[in-house]
Amino acid sequence: MLFDSDTIRRKKLALWQQGAIEEFERRMRSATRPFPCIPATIGDSLRQFRFGFAGNPGDASSMDDLAVLLKEYTECSRDCGDYTSLVVFYETPQEMAEHMKVEEYEQLFWSQLAGLAERDPGEWPAHVPNDPHQALWEFCFHGEPYFMYCGTPAHVNRNSRYFPCFILAITPRWVLERFNASPSRASKIKQRIRERLKKYDAVDIHQDLKMYGSKYNYEWKQYFLRDDDTTVSKCPFHRFFNKKK
Repeated sequence: MLFDSDTIRRKKLALWQQGAIEEFERRMRSATRPFPCIPATIGDSLRQFRFGFAGNPGDASSMDDLAVLLKEYTECSRDCGDYTSLVVFYETPQEMAEHMKVEEYEQLFWSQLAGLAERDPGEWPAHVPNDPHQALWEFCFHGEPYFMYCGTPAHVNRNSRYFPCFILAITPRWVLERFNASPSRASKIKQRIRERLKKYDAVDIHQDLKMYGSKYNYEWKQYFLRDDDTTVSKCPFHRFFNKKK
């Protein structure tokens, strides 16, 4: 179920899958309108991404798809390169793509994470806090901490979060740690990212985009950005950490 940039080209895809891949590549490789996340464009150019497809995000079966994909990716990600991420495209019905609102997609996103956590075969890492309202918390699966990005067809103003179908881009924490290993280089790239964001989006950079580990930063707030400057006050994700004990 997991593909790299080469094998996915040899795969006979459904029309919606082919369209999703082509649109993703177009956005990553645009010379006239560069995608803001520079490490993502590097990962694409180096062919270090892995891709997968899931069903209708409104169906519980799509959580099964995601769990299988992320487990497989967790087991191979460290062999994929320093700019790797897992990109999951969901088969989004036309009715959903045309009429669902950003806030409704937000609920879908958190239900996906909740369902994924229920299907987690591993233990929550001891060094990651259980409470999402602590600065060092982030979502974990199969023992690996991940940064989650969600894009939807409903985003208009925040074009950096728009995609024709429901999409997740999942990046291991170790990838981000290696990126930040050279603080001066990382700082320069982050500044360029913010400059690109200002040009790419029709609204200001969201106030929740902050540095991991800083006192007032919460990773979960960055996973799903709304199309305006609003945010939820409490993390929608709930996990019963003692259920496996």
